Amino acid sequence: MATKGYLGIDAGTQGLSTIFTDESLNVIAIGEGSYEMVLGLDEGCYEQNPDDWIQALRQSMVHLRNRLPSQHADIEVLAIGISGQMHGEVLADENGKSLGSARLWCDSRNEAEESELTGAFGVKMPKRITAARWLWTIRNQPEKAQRAKHVTTPSGWIAYQLSGSWNLGIGDASGMFPVDQNTLNYDNALLKKFGDIVGESVPTDLAQMLPTIRVAGDDGGQLNETGAEILGLPVGTPIAPAEGDQPAALAGSLIGEAGMVSCSFGTSVCANSVGDRAFTGVSKAVDHFCAVDGKPINMVWLRNGTTYMNCVANMFALVTNATDGFATIIRQAAEAEADCGGLLALPFVDDEPGLEVNRGGTAMLVGLNAKNAIPGNAVKAALLSTMFNLLIGSQILDEQGYPRTELVLTGGLSKTPELAQVLADVFETPVTLLDSADEGTAWGAALLAKYRFQKISGSTESWSEFLAHDKSASNRTSYQPNTANSQVYAAMFAKYRKLLAAHTALAEFLS
Repeated sequence: MATKGYLGIDAGTQGLSTIFTDESLNVIAIGEGSYEMVLGLDEGCYEQNPDDWIQALRQSMVHLRNRLPSQHADIEVLAIGISGQMHGEVLADENGKSLGSARLWCDSRNEAEESELTGAFGVKMPKRITAARWLWTIRNQPEKAQRAKHVTTPSGWIAYQLSGSWNLGIGDASGMFPVDQNTLNYDNALLKKFGDIVGESVPTDLAQMLPTIRVAGDDGGQLNETGAEILGLPVGTPIAPAEGDQPAALAGSLIGEAGMVSCSFGTSVCANSVGDRAFTGVSKAVDHFCAVDGKPINMVWLRNGTTYMNCVANMFALVTNATDGFATIIRQAAEAEADCGGLLALPFVDDEPGLEVNRGGTAMLVGLNAKNAIPGNAVKAALLSTMFNLLIGSQILDEQGYPRTELVLTGGLSKTPELAQVLADVFETPVTLLDSADEGTAWGAALLAKYRFQKISGSTESWSEFLAHDKSASNRTSYQPNTANSQVYAAMFAKYRKLLAAHTALAEFLS
C-alpha cells in the first residue's frame, strides 16, 4: 500500500529542497535541486530566474523519489506545503508570464525607498520589504513597471505555477506590505499613502497587484494540470497557503503562542518573537511580520551572527593536530569559564544596521593577558558578543512589555547543545532544542500541509491547538537558566555596552 503523508517544498536563496513525511510528520525522504544567481549584475544586486526555481523543483522531486526507502517507494501525498525566501519581487503580466528575473531579499538597491516609506507610513519598512522594491522598480525600471499586473514572492510564484491561483500565506504577505492586525489584511490606509506617493506613474494600484492573503488552514489552491506534471502528483491535490521561510521556520519550531521566540544562530541571527499585540513606533533593531495564523511577529535580526566566532575558532583549529580541530575548539568554548577569563569581544565583521554600526571589519578582542589567552575563552567571548547584540534588540521588546517565555534554538548553534545553556543563561530564559531543528523550513511547510489537510477533513482545531498537539509529541531537550552564570553574564553585558559605545571612535581610527 502507498505510504500516505505530506510534501514540503522550500525555495531558499542557494537551492530548493523537498521533503516527504508520513502522516505523523516523520521524515521519509528529502530531495534537492539547485540554481544560481543571475550573473553580471552590479555589486549589491541579487536576482534569480523564476523559471530556475521550477526546474529545481522538478529536479528535487526526482531526487526525492530516488531516495525513498523501498518500503515507501509508493507514496500518496495528502497535501502540499510551500515556503520560500521572503521579501522577493516577482513581477508578472496580465497573462501570468514572468517579466524577467526576480530581485531577492538580499538585493540592496532600495535604501532610499526604505527611508521614504518608513517616514511616510510611521511603521518600519525595512529595505528588503517588497513594497520598497516595487517603488524602486517604478522609478528605475519604468517600462517593466508599466507591464506589471501581479507582484508576488518566490513561494507565491511557485504556488501560482502549481495551482494557477494568486494567493499567499499571511506571513509571506506581511513581508510584502504591512498587515492590519484588526483585519488580517493589507493595511488600507497605508495602501492609500503608497498610492499617493506613486501617483499615476503606473496603471495598476498595488492593492490590485498583491496576492490574496490566506491564513494557515485556508484553501491555498489545488494542483492544476501544470502543477501535477511538475510534481508527478494527481490533479486536485490540496495546497496550503504558500509561506515565507521565517513563518515556516516558526511553524517548524512549533511556535505559536505569545512569548515564544524562534532563535536561529548561523551566519546571521534571527530572533522571531510572537507578540500579543502590534509593535508601537519604529525601531531600527526590530522588523515586523506575521505568523502563519496572523499573530504579530517582532524580529530582531543581526547581520553579524557566528561568522566572527567561526573565524576565531578556525584560526585556532589550524594550529592543532586534531582531525576535528574546529569541533575541538568549539567544545573548549562550551567548557570555558562563564566570564571568559575577563575577555570581551566586538563581532563586527560586517556592518550592523540595527545597532547603527555602519562599518564592518572592526571585530576585536579586549582584555587579553597571559592567563586568559586560551582558545576556549576567545571563541566564547566572540559568541557572547553576538548574544549580547541580540539581547540589546530584545530589550527594546522588553520595554514595550512583550512576554518572553521560551527560546527555541535552531541553526548551526544547535549542533553544539552545550552552547544552548549559555544562551539560556544570557537571556535568563529557558531554551529548547527540537529533534526536528535540522529539517528547518521544509519540515515547517509539511506541517502546514498537514494542518490544511486536517481542515479539509473537518478539524476545528485552531493553529495554536494544532501546534500544542504536535509539540507534546515531539522530542525536545530543555535548558534552564543557571542563576550564578546569569549574574556573571549580566555584569559582562554591562561592560559590553560600554565597549559598544566606543565602537564609533574605533571605526574612525581604522578608517
